[in-house]
Amino acid sequence: MLLLSTDWTIICLQTLLTFYVRLTSADDLTTQAGAHVIYSYPGASPPQSLLDLTAQGKVGGVILFGENVNSNLPSTISKFQSAYLKSPGSSSTTPLLIMTDQEGGAVRRLPGGPTLSEKQIGQSSNPSSAATTAGQQAASALTSYKNNANLAPVLGVYRGAGDFLDKDGRSYSQSASVAATCGTAFIKSQQSAKIIATAKHFPGLGAAEASQNTDAGPVTIGLSLNTLRTVDEVPFQQAISAGAVKMVMPSWARYPALDSTYPAGISSKWIQGELRGRLGFTGVTVSDAIEAGGLQGFGDDGERSVLASIAGMDLILASGRDASQGGTIVNALVGAVGSGRISRSAFDAATQRILNLRRSLV
Repeated sequence: MLLLSTDWTIICLQTLLTFYVRLTSADDLTTQAGAHVIYSYPGASPPQSLLDLTAQGKVGGVILFGENVNSNLPSTISKFQSAYLKSPGSSSTTPLLIMTDQEGGAVRRLPGGPTLSEKQIGQSSNPSSAATTAGQQAASALTSYKNNANLAPVLGVYRGAGDFLDKDGRSYSQSASVAATCGTAFIKSQQSAKIIATAKHFPGLGAAEASQNTDAGPVTIGLSLNTLRTVDEVPFQQAISAGAVKMVMPSWARYPALDSTYPAGISSKWIQGELRGRLGFTGVTVSDAIEAGGLQGFGDDGERSVLASIAGMDLILASGRDASQGGTIVNALVGAVGSGRISRSAFDAATQRILNLRRSLV
């Protein structure tokens, strides 16, 4: 029995190594860059161009929105996975990432649970149990539609009634401890069903006012570093310390207490220094929508993606519902790695983290 287990481990490692070597060869940098980009598309059916790009190895995954969801979605996802298996370096042990936002309450892209919002979970008689149930419900909904990653939960600690996170019930609590307990329970429950969870939006949007939406424009959160570390980062720290969370989404807000120049998602101080260095996160970082207004002043989607990658972002979300957007980002990453602007060794390490994440789904 031990021999069979050992043999299987060796086979999996050999497959992963073969895939990794192919992706990181000098002749196939485009395929490697493709693994870093999550595409989107408009309407119920993906354009043939996106399926073609997938078969060419230029797509790392797909993010789904409400407009993409209908009864045919499982069949559509099967087409994506089949196209991916035709791509250079593809492997059944590293499936294409298919993700959406299934937070619960008002924010649900797919039919099904969680029916309770994060706020309702935090206010329940047994928040940990309710969060565990919500994680199970989210996993069930995603599995039904052949998704394998969820861009949830939100781990922000909201400050006041009606603020940015609270107005839609997207924060568990004003208590960092409650938010940490609920978030970790949701993550563990969901990932036990082989659905990747994402802790967002590091280091937290709990102090954002109602009008401070990073999708729409630049946001600055002027909390002290001590407050950020002793309140806002607490839920992230617990999820990381518990060995639970596989992905973290940094925020597009700017936090001058640590970096007065760059929003967290394009800041090496926040991603490399705080998230990986101080909190010890070793998993995959995934960006928020790269076209978001919060990055106003930092160039086009290609330039923003390069800045994010330099800062330590592994996956880039091209959420503009335009398949050509992802291709533009892939080309920008290829150019930046080729010129040395993005460290090749750092990019290779990010690719390895992505492949390890995808392998964890099998």
